[in-house]
Amino acid sequence: MFKLKLHPVSALINCVKALKDMAIPIVIIFVANGFNFTLNFRDERFFSQMIPLFILVVALIFTFVSGILKWWTFRYWFEDSELRVEYGLFVKKKRYIPFDRIQSLNYKEGIFHRIFGLVQVLVETAGSKDGKPEAQLTAITRAAADQIEQEMNKAKMRGRVETEVTDGMIQPQGRVIHKMSPKDLIVLATTSSGIGVVIFGVFAVISQFAEYIPFEWIYDEFSHLVKYSIALIIGLIFIGVLGAWIISVALTLLNYFDFTVTEENDRLVITRGLLEKKRITIPLNRVQAIKIVENPLRQPFGLATVQVESAGGGFAEGKDKKIVLFPLISKKQAMEPLAALFPQFQFQLEEQQMIRPPRRARPFFYRIDFLWLIPLMIVPSYVFYPYGLLSLLLVIPVILLGIWQHKTARFQVHGSQLTIIYRQISRVTFCVEKSRIQVTEQRQSYFQKRKQVATGQVVVMSGMTGAKANAYHMEQRDIEALMHWYEYKKTSEE
Repeated sequence: MFKLKLHPVSALINCVKALKDMAIPIVIIFVANGFNFTLNFRDERFFSQMIPLFILVVALIFTFVSGILKWWTFRYWFEDSELRVEYGLFVKKKRYIPFDRIQSLNYKEGIFHRIFGLVQVLVETAGSKDGKPEAQLTAITRAAADQIEQEMNKAKMRGRVETEVTDGMIQPQGRVIHKMSPKDLIVLATTSSGIGVVIFGVFAVISQFAEYIPFEWIYDEFSHLVKYSIALIIGLIFIGVLGAWIISVALTLLNYFDFTVTEENDRLVITRGLLEKKRITIPLNRVQAIKIVENPLRQPFGLATVQVESAGGGFAEGKDKKIVLFPLISKKQAMEPLAALFPQFQFQLEEQQMIRPPRRARPFFYRIDFLWLIPLMIVPSYVFYPYGLLSLLLVIPVILLGIWQHKTARFQVHGSQLTIIYRQISRVTFCVEKSRIQVTEQRQSYFQKRKQVATGQVVVMSGMTGAKANAYHMEQRDIEALMHWYEYKKTSEE
């Protein structure tokens, strides 16, 4: 038995990660002190300015030392067909992971990894919980990562899997299912909805420094601009949105660069990324459901994004994030590889024959939206009168969106498969087998009961919280039939 250590770069990576988590407190301390610090202990400001800085220095030293200790005490080795890990200085922790229980090995390459030719290995088993891997090897060589995979495959009686290194990333030989072209990558980046994430991130940062932002001055200046130059306000908003869109495009390009899907030994292997390379492994038998997402910009051109809901695989993309199988693909072209990978699903159903909500259910698709829309109309109308009255026009797109959602909604039971089509903004086709459904629920409000309509919801295991799909505002008898279909499954299993 020979115990292996992580690469020394692990200590640096641990420190950088901890510093990243401390970034906001560090900035707050410096901003709160106006970037002014004095070393003169006789100065009356010495204690008020230096104590926070002293606490910060102590925290940084502790972070640095803990990063080194974590690397120094971490060991892993192979014994009795298991991957064994131990770590800790004062409290020793050990974890034994049988190779035949490992579902997937996922890889990441950050900037420091790529400089030194290393990879980060995330070990996932069926017992992985809370979106966290069962074990995490922060930085090891490619050869060491290759050895872990070889040992795992030997234990599973599948023989040794030959690997090759492609563009600095471990690539198992297998059948390439999909590789994104540069053209598709550009279309994906320019039509993605990442602009909302960027804007939300800006507001999150602003909220952290709300105490130091002169909101009264900004409000006064904004009021003057509204009075004298509506065109200037529109121009500033346009520049802000354009900047957020450019950042969103750049982030998408970096994230999905060289996106490749390979099938290898009943597993899907997804590799992507430019600055940080990632490899995600998904056992086909753990796929719970398939989602085909068409946003309004791509739907007219027949383009879609295909996602898979995988049990226990949420940490591969981050908490509560979905695993993207095809980021951008022609919906017609996606049918062939999907049918080859998941022959148990029927993806080409006649939508005209599917069950749709009745016409009397149409108001339910937009009625509830008026509750959150009312303050969005009242506040601007009062504060920015008379121009704020333009906010009343929000009623029009909300009603049109509701009508669009009503027109899109439908579902169908086809043998042991349930297909639900619904729309928030994007159109989603959700396909799931009866045996994968964890929960089926019928929901009906007082107003729905009067109109004899109801909403059906199914939940499958995925990531930390599960994945849901809703058949909105259908005929009550159709939802009851859906419930009976699922209940029959439980009875037959018993």
